[in-house]
Amino acid sequence: MPRDLVRRAARRLRRSLTGARSAPATEPVRLPVLGYVVAGGGGAHPASAHVRVVRRTEHLARTGAAEVRQVDPAAFVDGTDTTDYRAVLVQRDALPRDLVAPFLAAAAERGTRTAAEVDDDFFTDSGRDRLARAEYDPDRLASIDALVRGADLVVVSTEELAALVRPLAHRVVVVRNALDPTIWTPGEPAADDVRPADEHRVLYMGTLTHGADLELLRDVFTDLTAPDGRPIRLEVIGVTEDADDPGWYRRVEVPDGHYPAFARWLVDHRQRWRAGVAPLRDEEFNRAKSDLKALEYTALGLPAVVSDRPSYRDARGHGVVSVPDDVGAWRDAVRSAVASGSADAVAARWVRDERTIGDDGDAWRSALLD
Repeated sequence: MPRDLVRRAARRLRRSLTGARSAPATEPVRLPVLGYVVAGGGGAHPASAHVRVVRRTEHLARTGAAEVRQVDPAAFVDGTDTTDYRAVLVQRDALPRDLVAPFLAAAAERGTRTAAEVDDDFFTDSGRDRLARAEYDPDRLASIDALVRGADLVVVSTEELAALVRPLAHRVVVVRNALDPTIWTPGEPAADDVRPADEHRVLYMGTLTHGADLELLRDVFTDLTAPDGRPIRLEVIGVTEDADDPGWYRRVEVPDGHYPAFARWLVDHRQRWRAGVAPLRDEEFNRAKSDLKALEYTALGLPAVVSDRPSYRDARGHGVVSVPDDVGAWRDAVRSAVASGSADAVAARWVRDERTIGDDGDAWRSALLD
């Protein structure tokens, strides 16, 4: 008897023996579990952890693509955490140096894929020197190096950074930064912000690794005025720990809170500024930087003026203004941006349609879970 007829006869026999005339109950679909290791807990994490890891994992959970859990590294290593993770993602130096090797070994023994996530140049001599001056001690840098070399996969934010990591890593995947629409979609602006009529404000925000980049703006904003004759004042959030008033920019202190609260504060107070700027020195470290600031300024509805660097190559092609290292060109670009006061329509559409989590492709999920 042909094989297909034998199989059909066997199925009929099983149905007659069990008396099953209706379709049997199906087992619920079991979602893959993605674990992640980042600094902080309870939703309070560094901004980089939110941007690169936490907001994306929460999107996976919201859309039913996976279960997500923050992993306690010690419990994972000693076996107290028995979760059957499909993959575990570790960001930067979230693992202490002496725990990297045991963590990777425990994952290998359990058959769990390990991924490292990095979004800065931790690998060249100049990059490590700059990070050491800003905030990274040798143990933190050594932890990142060991993780990148030992993980199954490394996720990075730019092609330039991928080129630095490939000689060290088993596999590298580029996932560009994207914004979480749950916190970057503007609503009604706050009404509690004082907006003096005698000046225009321009925003520059960033981490302490950008202290040297700030100096590029000194001659740009010194005595800068708009076409309407009003002064243009640079306001800085983060970037430098210098508490002295330099005269050519103003420090802005924002309410305490982790990244989502900070982002919502920016969104609510976006009418405080007429434009946003993102200078980058022509340095090896900066070549691996992402275009995150252009995305954030555009999401705030502000025209973005950025340095003409590889980081902003894609942004330049989508309406963001990039400027060479020339003070006059920067002053002209800032004046034009202030006169406009609104994000370029092409740039706004690009951020909404291509650089928002959920609309930016499937590279992150598939790299970790497929």
